[in-house]
Amino acid sequence: MYDVYGLGNALVDEEYAIDDGFLRSHKIAKGHMTLVDEPTMDVLISSLDDLSPTRMSGGSAANTLIAIQGFGANTFYSCKVASDETGQHFLNDLSRSGVKTNENAAATEGKSGRCLVLITPDAERSMNTFLGISSHLSQIELDETALAASKYFYVEGYMSSAAGSRDAAISAREMAEAAGVKTAISLSDPSMVDFFREPLEQILGNGVDHLFCNEEEALTWARTDRLDIATTELKDVARNLSITLGAKGSLAVSQHSQSLVEGFSAEAVDTTGAGDIYAGGCLYGWTQGMSPEQSAALGNFAAARLVGAYGARLRSIEDYQETLVSFRNRVH
Repeated sequence: MYDVYGLGNALVDEEYAIDDGFLRSHKIAKGHMTLVDEPTMDVLISSLDDLSPTRMSGGSAANTLIAIQGFGANTFYSCKVASDETGQHFLNDLSRSGVKTNENAAATEGKSGRCLVLITPDAERSMNTFLGISSHLSQIELDETALAASKYFYVEGYMSSAAGSRDAAISAREMAEAAGVKTAISLSDPSMVDFFREPLEQILGNGVDHLFCNEEEALTWARTDRLDIATTELKDVARNLSITLGAKGSLAVSQHSQSLVEGFSAEAVDTTGAGDIYAGGCLYGWTQGMSPEQSAALGNFAAARLVGAYGARLRSIEDYQETLVSFRNRVH
């Protein structure tokens, strides 16, 4: 029995601390994720030769699954990497974290995906992503037995950017519904809503149990500057909403109620992965019987911990366990 079955792009994150001038000179959209081809990624990496990156396996859903596993639940992650050093690093990292993966995750050709994360002094992250072989993830990588044995199915909205991964996400959501597994999706980034709305709608189908997004993604989805209007529109595609509001906390929304769950103070140096660990806190809480408000509070607390240091994840499984203990001590 798994608590959460995840599906997402397998990427190795390489984080660099830079200034805004670098973003301007390379025409990089600040605070957003941009898909790039391999030559563009090579040019950007060569421009950063004199800096040392922080490197760890990532991808939005992978970060979330590692958080859930770290808090103490059981997880399974379907993905696709190449048989190269980058792909092996990714799989080894997941294995050390305790996350199970599909046996056919490593392909025999291609290059594994990478995400260049650029952190400016205001703690904002701007991402340039080369999906590599991950863009060819398909229904072949799905493990229907593991999915049917899970409490939740979770998929990142980034899967909408390629036809194969979109179809895999749709199939997985349909399998989950047929098996009585609850469904959850993250909108992931405003660029996904802007440029891949139709594939996102196909992944959502007739509606999911839970939808994660931040305020900007919600407003972009509804094409409005009013969060109340955006919330009403999103309730048409999800029975429950988790909307992050930065330092203010998050909204836990059902069809008949809405709660503002306050955030925790933090000195932010890097917001990369904050939404991912928030989703991890919520999903862990739901699978363990916490209320929506308690689960959102755990997500808020974990995100506040994460943004105080560089990196899209906490450094070790023990750090997640300590975070959960600290949260419980804080709220009791």
